[in-house]
Amino acid sequence: MILASREPRRQWPRRLTLALCLFAAPAFVQAAAPDPGAPLPYVIGLHEAYLTPDYWAARLDDADAPILDRAQIQAQNARMRAEDVHIQDIAALPAQLDAAQVRSSITALSSWPTRTLYNAKGQAIAPAVRKAIEANLGLDAIPAQVAPDYGLVVKRAALRTFPTRERVFSTVGDTDIDRFQESALFPGDKVAVVHRSTDGRWLFVHSERYSAWIETDAVATGDKTSVLRYGSAGPYRIVTGATAHTVYTPEEPRVSRLQLDMGVRLPVLADWPAATPVNGQQAHASWVVQLPVREADGRLKLVPALLPRSQDTAADYLPLTPRRLLQQAFKFLGERYGWGHDYDTRDCSGFVSEIYRSFGVLLPRNTSAQAISPALDRLPFTSRDGKAARERAVTGLQVGDLVYIPGHVMMAIGHVDGRTWVIHDTAGGSWFGADGTRVQAHLNGVSVTPLEPMMASDTVRYIDRITNIQRLRAKTPE
Repeated sequence: MILASREPRRQWPRRLTLALCLFAAPAFVQAAAPDPGAPLPYVIGLHEAYLTPDYWAARLDDADAPILDRAQIQAQNARMRAEDVHIQDIAALPAQLDAAQVRSSITALSSWPTRTLYNAKGQAIAPAVRKAIEANLGLDAIPAQVAPDYGLVVKRAALRTFPTRERVFSTVGDTDIDRFQESALFPGDKVAVVHRSTDGRWLFVHSERYSAWIETDAVATGDKTSVLRYGSAGPYRIVTGATAHTVYTPEEPRVSRLQLDMGVRLPVLADWPAATPVNGQQAHASWVVQLPVREADGRLKLVPALLPRSQDTAADYLPLTPRRLLQQAFKFLGERYGWGHDYDTRDCSGFVSEIYRSFGVLLPRNTSAQAISPALDRLPFTSRDGKAARERAVTGLQVGDLVYIPGHVMMAIGHVDGRTWVIHDTAGGSWFGADGTRVQAHLNGVSVTPLEPMMASDTVRYIDRITNIQRLRAKTPE
């Protein structure tokens, strides 16, 4: 259920006041610049040292100063859940949904695009294929009343626009961006199941941040109370690496080599007997965590699994400081771009939300929602904002600030040599080379670039296209 829209708790009296409060001067004072080393080829202005988080942290006088403490993060998340319509409380779903509600939720997502779509061979999607995909929605089979089922995700799984694995593309030859790929869910994520596809292989689910189709074998259903209580009490292990994996185990393949992405939180079975093996292996070198699995009948079972101590995890969410933000962001450096969490990686909005998730901070899933969230400190821009206003805002960016242009988000990491630098998960990018021609870069992964030279076209800069800047910081209670 999507919560009704509410006004933000705090209203700035004038937009100018917001700009002055947020962006008049960086809060994190720049220290003396370390030697950046030799320049690297290709990416404009890039030096070897810029590809390390330590370089950017060393430029800050207070890199370890808290941005938000644990209580402030909890208050921030409470605002997000109360004020942002893109965050859903699945626990608040009524015991019965009428057919019109369910159909509306599905058709809001599963609407066939008007543009021509192509398959991986460059062929237009045939009318018969489209007809079969749309028929698999099973809209006519929705009963008058639907009782939601509750479940836990048992493996990293795609969220899809339609109940199909068919990959579709807007451009012949560009097979990186599957237009039916929406996002992904991770082991332990909670969902409410409200519909099944005609072939039974897909479920339409609501999760906290998204509603979409997921394959049936990725979800195990149980009673509502058990599902919602999963992981509600510690101790925990938080994944703080880009990814972590459980150990390989032939005895229990359902929890063998599971990919766990940054910010995933799993309960630890702290009282597991020391002498008792877990799935054929003694546990002293691992954490014994509890994971959901799907039984043959689709029902939920919770089982022990081993998470090696060598994996990058922590007992709690990390302290939110500039240094830690930089360290977490750079753990993804060089990872392949994955539209909608495709390729077992992530896209630009998944990148920033997973960084912040490792600190326990909740963000909406998509850039369009993140950019306008009323729960954050937002500086919006319109066509009436001129070059000078945008450049002042960019000059005042702090580590961790999120910069939005249409369809993309970048995270600020610092200023050097008169330029503002960002880290972002990007499919492309361009800038003018030394010969005056625009370089069309196929970065296609998590990259470090300067913001000012980045071009959207021959005449339009990224800065000219900024729609919003979002910052996390403590808010004064009313």
